[in-house]
Amino acid sequence: MRRGIAATALVASVALAATACGGSDSGSSKSDGPITITWWDTSNATNEAPTYSALVQDFEKANPKIKVKYVDVPFDQAQNKFDTAAGSKGAPDVLRSEVGWTPAFAKKGYFLPLDGTEALADQGKFQPNLIKQAQYEGKTYGVPLVTDTLALVYNKALFKQAGITEAPKTWDELKSDAAKVKDKTGVDGYWGSAQAYYAQSFLYGEGTDTVDAAAKKITVDSAAAKKAYGTWLGLFSGKGLHQADTTADAYAHIQDAFVNGKVAAIVQGPWEITNFYKGSAFKDKSNLGIATVPAGSSGKAGAPTGGHNLAVYAGSDKAHQEAALKFVNFMASAKSQETIALKNSTLPTRDDAYTAQVKADPGIAGYQSVLSAAQPRPALPEYSSLWGPLDIELPKIAGGKESLDQGLSNAQTAIAKLVPDFSK
Repeated sequence: MRRGIAATALVASVALAATACGGSDSGSSKSDGPITITWWDTSNATNEAPTYSALVQDFEKANPKIKVKYVDVPFDQAQNKFDTAAGSKGAPDVLRSEVGWTPAFAKKGYFLPLDGTEALADQGKFQPNLIKQAQYEGKTYGVPLVTDTLALVYNKALFKQAGITEAPKTWDELKSDAAKVKDKTGVDGYWGSAQAYYAQSFLYGEGTDTVDAAAKKITVDSAAAKKAYGTWLGLFSGKGLHQADTTADAYAHIQDAFVNGKVAAIVQGPWEITNFYKGSAFKDKSNLGIATVPAGSSGKAGAPTGGHNLAVYAGSDKAHQEAALKFVNFMASAKSQETIALKNSTLPTRDDAYTAQVKADPGIAGYQSVLSAAQPRPALPEYSSLWGPLDIELPKIAGGKESLDQGLSNAQTAIAKLVPDFSK
């Protein structure tokens, strides 16, 4: 998952300047003493990090010869900070890496291939598509820790009050349902996002993407993409459809409205499950409805596969790498993933971690049911960066500051600079 969308909620728990990385810790030279590895955790500092910090302590108790320097790094800063640190041979031994970072860092030689190592000793236990997404040019560079995708989340009580008995299966049905909710309840039925990651599902609904990686062609300005973004734009105006919020705090505004029953449905990921439950609308957890994002005119429905892998820094010395591999194996084990799921309401990446207790969480069970519609990202090093130009243009389009055609043309020009060998 791409969790930078909630970046403003993340806080660094430890100053990065204090992190000695890549085997530089003075304890590493003592053959009879514990070795210290550094882990950059990019999870939410408030809702998730405490669980990971506690697991680090469990690992150290089970492995007294290994110490883990735990650092919680704000997600929105981590990619650039790791890139800089790795380039100067000072990166952490282990990184909690967003899945989209894998191809780029693997291409640069910053991640250690994990095939045949202790970190992937249980490779067969992980969901195959998630292992595939952790690979680049035939080698595996990450161990899946948590996975996610986007879903249509809705307030069952408001839907029932409006006479809606099931979640909409198409965007047209969603527009119709939004009007019913407005008529019967007085609140808006749907509030969409102007961020590129959230608009990705509209592209899938028309059978297209930002680029065609296999054909090495930019498709963001194609007829299919224009149709997709046209549908996306049309969901910001009409009865029961909230107008686009293009402010810096849009993410928080949409989330707050949903959890407090001021809007009936939004598109969101499972990283917000714990926050859903904190809202007044979902004190009764069973009121949270979760469904596959609506389909486009092609009849297809889907959302990006997100999540995070644990990656090992290729620049660490052998002793630190061996300790890091043992640590990764522990953190991605079925027991650890069960703990993470129960504490953080995130989705495990291996089937044996979906215990009865984990699936008793309606949020986890709901998102697990939509994972089959998730689409893996292509193994293109530049792929995640392609959302950048769209994050500039889409808010302008949604806010009426430029036309759809002009915005997509601008995005295509910017994307062409990121993938110069791709045709338009």
